Amino acid sequence: MIYLDNNATTRPAEEVVLAIQDSLRENWGNPSSLYAGGERARQAVEHAREQIAQLIASSPREIILTSGGTESCNLALAGSLGTEAGRRKVIVTTRFEHSAIRECAQELANRFSNDGVEVVWLDGVKDGVIDPKTLEQLLQKRAGEIAIVSVMWANNETGVLQPIAELGSLCRRYGVRFHTDATQWVGRMPTDLSSIEVDLLTLSAHKFHGPKGVGALYCRRGTVLRSSIIGGPQERDRRGGTENVSGIIGMGVAAELAQIWLNQTPNPWTQFEAMRNRFEELICAGIPNVTIQASQNCRVWNTSNIAFTNLQAEAVLINLAKHGVAASAGAACSSGSLDPSPVLLAMGIEPEIAHGAVRFSISRHTTESQIAEGAQAVIESVRNLSRSMPTR
Repeated sequence: MIYLDNNATTRPAEEVVLAIQDSLRENWGNPSSLYAGGERARQAVEHAREQIAQLIASSPREIILTSGGTESCNLALAGSLGTEAGRRKVIVTTRFEHSAIRECAQELANRFSNDGVEVVWLDGVKDGVIDPKTLEQLLQKRAGEIAIVSVMWANNETGVLQPIAELGSLCRRYGVRFHTDATQWVGRMPTDLSSIEVDLLTLSAHKFHGPKGVGALYCRRGTVLRSSIIGGPQERDRRGGTENVSGIIGMGVAAELAQIWLNQTPNPWTQFEAMRNRFEELICAGIPNVTIQASQNCRVWNTSNIAFTNLQAEAVLINLAKHGVAASAGAACSSGSLDPSPVLLAMGIEPEIAHGAVRFSISRHTTESQIAEGAQAVIESVRNLSRSMPTR
């Protein structure tokens, strides 16, 4: 299989798999228990917390361990509502977010509309990038009402990068909490939270060769959050429930491996960005009327969103699967839908183009030969479909 769907999930590193296996044999005790087995499990969890914190240059005490990116995003939003004596009830976000933010924000507004909770959607300029001036204008008018501003760092469908440092600085200036969903950023690019003004940040292990079912929410010291899972004192009373010890250990190992990779000289991601660009060049040379989404904007190095005119993305993906190529149509969470991506539509992309958009995403383990073979498989699949399917 030529795996080009790393934004959906990455293959766990062998070191991660071995660490999880060992933990299931040796560290199966409950970390809240006082006997030796429980203490060993507690120490293993805290060591992993340190490894995760080092990946984003934070303090271990600022890491809340969760079940993954979706829970972390939900906790950031729901946990921020009602703080400061219930004065702040406005959620500010964008329509370009992952559904873990976009749908959660709308659900909170619907559920608590009688209490004054509302969502304000920030408009983007070209390719959905938020203009800091737009946010500043809103902050000037409503800063005292805003519970949280949430803007994702790297878009999960297009790879487009938002000006997180500038947006965070604006929020800090106006005394407003700022969250970024960095699920597609952390582990792929250096992250130094000691140098940017972010209050909350989401990361997920299985996006950087760790296990599924475990993630974290960075919560800057002094940031008050309401717990969303009640029933235990774990995670400093912010996330009840017995810890997923083996998953957390696996995430810690994955974080350490990612940090080692990121610290290489010269920057290791530049060669993979060149591979991504080569993939796009090969496809554009072999297929007419191809649209590369956001190709002129800053993107994370591993993501390419390519639209094939007059074709349905699902048909392209089925044909690619026959060639042994794995890709997806937008977010993995909505890949079963025949509707065009709401993120692409929000970016202003025409529905007929969005219908044919396929996301390809590489990892630090992708090879040059996979890029060449994958591009050729795309070209052959699209040519076959174009010959056999009527245009819309």
